Amino acid sequence: MLVFLLAAFLLVLPFRYVGEGEVYSATLLGLAFVGIALILPGMALGAALGARTYRVENAVGARTGAAIGAVGGLAGYLFFSLVGNLPLIAAPSVVSLGLLLYALFATGRDLRWRRRAVLLAAALSVLSGAVAFVVDFDPISLLGVLISTASAAAGGYVGGIGYARAGGDARIPPGSTIRRKEPRRRPR
Repeated sequence: MLVFLLAAFLLVLPFRYVGEGEVYSATLLGLAFVGIALILPGMALGAALGARTYRVENAVGARTGAAIGAVGGLAGYLFFSLVGNLPLIAAPSVVSLGLLLYALFATGRDLRWRRRAVLLAAALSVLSGAVAFVVDFDPISLLGVLISTASAAAGGYVGGIGYARAGGDARIPPGSTIRRKEPRRRPR
C-alpha cells in the first residue's frame, strides 16, 4: 500500500510544477482516498493470503503481483469514483474485485482457470471504465485511472516479490524438492 501511495505521488508530481495545480490536487486526493480506503481490507486479505501461500519464483511472483495489482487498482478506482455518480456502471467493478479475490484464494483450481478469472476481471474493469468515459468523459478522471492502475501495478510487483519469498521451507508446494544452496567457492 505504501508503494501504491508513493507511486501515485511520484506520477502526479510533475503536474504540480509543470501543469495545473488543480490536476495535481484532484488526482492525488482521489488516489489517497482510494489507497487509504483499501489499506485495512488489503492488510487483512494480505495476511490471509500469506498464511496459505506457497513460495514461487521471483519472476512469476512479480509478474503475477503486477497483473493483479493493475486490475485491482483499476477496479478499485472505478468503484470508488463511480459508486456515487454512476452506480450501475460501478457494479462490474465489484464483480471484477470478487473475481480477483476468488482467483487468489481458489487453491483447488488449476492455474489456467485462475488466469482466466483474472483476465475476465480485467476485461470487466476495462469495459466498465470505457462505458463510464463514454457517458461522462473527464480528463482528470482518466489521469486518475491511469495513475491508479500504474501505481497499483508497481505495488503489486513489489508485493509479488515479497509473495515469492513468503513462507519459508514450511510452505514449499507439495511434491517439490528443496534444492539447497551450494557453498560459495573462494576466489583464487
